[in-house]
Amino acid sequence: MPRGWRATLPSGGFSLEQMTGTTLRRVEAIAASAAFRDATDRPRLLAQAQRDAGFDFLILTPTPIPGAPPPGQGGLAVLAPETLARLSPGLARSGRGLVVVASVPVAETGGLLAGGILLNGNNDFIDRISDLVYPSGADQGIITLFLDDIRIATTLRPDGAARATGTRASAEVTAQVLGEGRPWHDTAFVVNGWYISAYEALTDSTGNRIGMLYAGIPQAPYTAARRVTFLMIGGAFVLLGGIFIPFALAAVRGIFRPVEAMGATIRRVEGGDMSARTGPVSGARELAHLSDHLDRLLARLDTRERELRALNADLNARVEARTADLTRANQVLEVTSRQLILSEKLATIGEVTAGVAHEINNPLAVISGNLEVVRMVLAERAPEAETELRLIDEQIVRISRLVTQLLQFARPEEFTESTGADVTDAIAGLRPLVQQMLARSDVRLVEDLSAQTRIRMNLHEFQQVLINLIANAVQAMPGGGEIRLTATEQTSDTGQAGVLITLRDTGPGIDAETLPHVFDAFFTTRGTEGGTGLGLPICLNLVTRQGGTLTVTSDIGQGTCFRIWLPSP
Repeated sequence: MPRGWRATLPSGGFSLEQMTGTTLRRVEAIAASAAFRDATDRPRLLAQAQRDAGFDFLILTPTPIPGAPPPGQGGLAVLAPETLARLSPGLARSGRGLVVVASVPVAETGGLLAGGILLNGNNDFIDRISDLVYPSGADQGIITLFLDDIRIATTLRPDGAARATGTRASAEVTAQVLGEGRPWHDTAFVVNGWYISAYEALTDSTGNRIGMLYAGIPQAPYTAARRVTFLMIGGAFVLLGGIFIPFALAAVRGIFRPVEAMGATIRRVEGGDMSARTGPVSGARELAHLSDHLDRLLARLDTRERELRALNADLNARVEARTADLTRANQVLEVTSRQLILSEKLATIGEVTAGVAHEINNPLAVISGNLEVVRMVLAERAPEAETELRLIDEQIVRISRLVTQLLQFARPEEFTESTGADVTDAIAGLRPLVQQMLARSDVRLVEDLSAQTRIRMNLHEFQQVLINLIANAVQAMPGGGEIRLTATEQTSDTGQAGVLITLRDTGPGIDAETLPHVFDAFFTTRGTEGGTGLGLPICLNLVTRQGGTLTVTSDIGQGTCFRIWLPSP
């Protein structure tokens, strides 16, 4: 599209606006003239005024013209055939008409003076707009007025004689300009050829889009001119290239080759080859100097990188060594802290339990002795109170067992022997002891015993630890489950031979908040009737006193696993 093309269309718009304003001013002038006020034969006066003003109609009407702008205004309007016939009988043959119309009130008659120009087939008007846009017929330009999408006045003559009125605009143009209200500035097919085109909507006094104003020039001359221009430019480039390119190539070859060599060296360095060098290059002295400077710079960079790698390797080795030392120190500190805390707890509990046991055992012995005296006094009537006496006996035994557990926890050395035990034999003798407990809760005990080494713990202590762990697992699985007991030979981190016993259940697991406290003395999750909270602490004390370890891991919904490692004798 030629530069400045869009500037052509507003001239046509200006002419319409000018015609609208002129029409209103002329109607106002006629209505305000003394000749009009004093006329005795107004029809004759209006006919003469219509000819002088160049109007297609000029009438006095008692009511506004349907579809026309309000009184006192001028503008474009679309009038029905019957309205045109009322304005002037000769206008009805045009069907619907696009008119420039204006009306003003007339005080003497109480009506309106209305005048205007019909644009349908108005060749003089359209030719006048064409002269404004295309002086002297420049570019063979076309100007067209549309009522809706139908040409009602145009300078287009497809056959060189008749104007192409009554033809329609393309559906694409109509949809954009009349449907969306957006101007069209692009090429478009017009009747018999392609034109560089501009369409703009025409609106009435209420803002409704009622038609279009078109300006266009044939595309073919510009296409041919552009083709010729491109051919001329291309020919000039070919000519200049044929003359100057050989000289240019010869001149720049001495620059490109050294630069390419240095570029290849840099790419090798980027790929990790720090030994890459360009070496001597032929060409301009400045490029040779630059290549030599680049090689010296790369050599220095290679040396620095090697030094940095050596320093980095040494630093990493030192960091790893210090990290390992800190890890070992933290582990030792953690174990020592736990042992210290446990020792303090045990010392305190030992003092308390010794006193408690002494204070409980004495009255317990008196109660037990007096119970026998009661049985002797009752003599033959003793069976009548047998149930009550038996309950007293059971509670005395329970209190005695609790006192014994307290003393065993506080002073385990007084309740153990120093002989070792065979793991397989100990577990084989364990099953009868826990069979009833397992059967009552529908819990299966699965054994996988491959260890042949004896452990540094006597049979009674070892079975006591396992029974306690199995009892805890059974209580955690009231609806049934499985306990898997394994024993494998395993050497400790210090190289000491021993046995790893693993007891894993399928229970609900222990939450992360409870897990760190399971080995704390008197800690229990089963309430006052479920346990004393001494079972696991006693187990831990028995195992650690023999140089072993007892650990636990658990995940909610995944069960709990206790691991006992005991050294060989």
